[in-house]
Amino acid sequence: MLKHPNMKKAVCLLTLAVPLWAQASTKACRIPNFPQEVQCGQVSRPLDPSQPDGKKIDVHYVVLPSQDRNKLPDAVFLLAGGPGQSAIGVSAFGESMLGKLNRRRDLVFVDQRGTGKSAPLKCPKLENDETPMDQAAVVKRVLECKDDLQKLPHGDLRFYTTSIAVQDLEAVRAAQNYSAINLVGVSYGTRVGLEYLRQFPKSVRRLVIDGVVPPDLNLLGTDAKAALDGIFADCKADTRCNTAYPDLENRWKHLLSGGTRQATFTHPRLGTEVSMPISREDIIGMVFRGLYSPTVTSVLPYAIAQADQGKFGPLANLGGGFNLPSPTAMSMGMHYSVWCSEAYVKPPAANVNDELSSVMANNYGKICSAWPRGDVPAEFFTIPKSNSPVLLLSGGIDPVTPTRNGDQVAKALGEKARHLFIKNAGHGLIGQGCVREVVNNFVAAKDDQEAAKVDASCVVQIPRPLVWVAPKAASSVKSNRNGEQQ
Repeated sequence: MLKHPNMKKAVCLLTLAVPLWAQASTKACRIPNFPQEVQCGQVSRPLDPSQPDGKKIDVHYVVLPSQDRNKLPDAVFLLAGGPGQSAIGVSAFGESMLGKLNRRRDLVFVDQRGTGKSAPLKCPKLENDETPMDQAAVVKRVLECKDDLQKLPHGDLRFYTTSIAVQDLEAVRAAQNYSAINLVGVSYGTRVGLEYLRQFPKSVRRLVIDGVVPPDLNLLGTDAKAALDGIFADCKADTRCNTAYPDLENRWKHLLSGGTRQATFTHPRLGTEVSMPISREDIIGMVFRGLYSPTVTSVLPYAIAQADQGKFGPLANLGGGFNLPSPTAMSMGMHYSVWCSEAYVKPPAANVNDELSSVMANNYGKICSAWPRGDVPAEFFTIPKSNSPVLLLSGGIDPVTPTRNGDQVAKALGEKARHLFIKNAGHGLIGQGCVREVVNNFVAAKDDQEAAKVDASCVVQIPRPLVWVAPKAASSVKSNRNGEQQ
């Protein structure tokens, strides 16, 4: 059993069971990305579980019904990431990954409280402004958003923790009259899946967790530095990359040592020129976000080399420097309500060995020091043995949920847990090669014995994507780390 290192007694505000009075209404509707009619529903839930007759919120969900006349009762629920993503917002992705299961099972997408239409905790000045912002501006706007959110009818930010949210999920299952369900959680959704399994073990038929976020993971528990060091080592060992971007690691160090500088680049959607100060912390934040996907990391050597020459456009685009409109955008108020209650651990005064994690944790520290924190039960930070089959998926170069997370959680879950990983994959495996087929077969297996024997031999070690080389670099134009052509 895994335990949080700082586990302490907490007042448990959670009800022991989901009240049967929860009302649900479902009706035919249409949502973007789906040509067919789907079912939209909502359940009324108490904002504060200890006050069932107090203030209510509506938790919204969408059902993609199976059209098979022999439909099975064990629906598949997709648990979105973030924290802060709307499950309905990413339902098109979910359908593309799990559509085969939809032949005989309903697919269900529940907007977790604080996201989508479920008592949303949005920060419009932060989420809808496409102007790139430095780290200090982000922190300022988040804290301004906190003050605005607290004025909302549902603005008590203490009641958006994962432990409370899974009770809403159980209310949806009960309202839809499903038997034990199958859950597929990605990134933060893995933490939701584990907590649902802990609180409602009899409601779980199968659980898939992709990019494992253990309940005791804190914001310093990342492998960002190891992932970046791997890029430098691979580039040095690869003639093509090393020729195009020689001495990449020292270029990175030189880039960080340059202090704050004014950068000008082109907005990727509007085509307008943007000018802003770029600090060391801003550079680290962009690179940190660019480490999630091997496809993106294949362009990072170019982006770092360009930034070292004062050209920050590629790095700003790769690292999410622009807040472009997207259905997968997060509700940042919910994001901080969860992380500040469950995952923020004050970083050491000096963490010179991992500047990436340290900078990100310091930014969260400035926000979490002022953010209301919910009461999280001590049991939340534990993982009991599972009586249901669990499939865990990890990427070997994932900067935020490394394979050791999957190993530790699988061990705690017991003999019904199976951990698969791809050495050269990043964050999130379900869209990699044949992995979705393995997941489909695991969920569709008729019994636990068959689920345990699902063939995963197709999940082979795959290479990193080939490093992208700019045309000039490809013709052996070399630059030293001061940006001067040789």
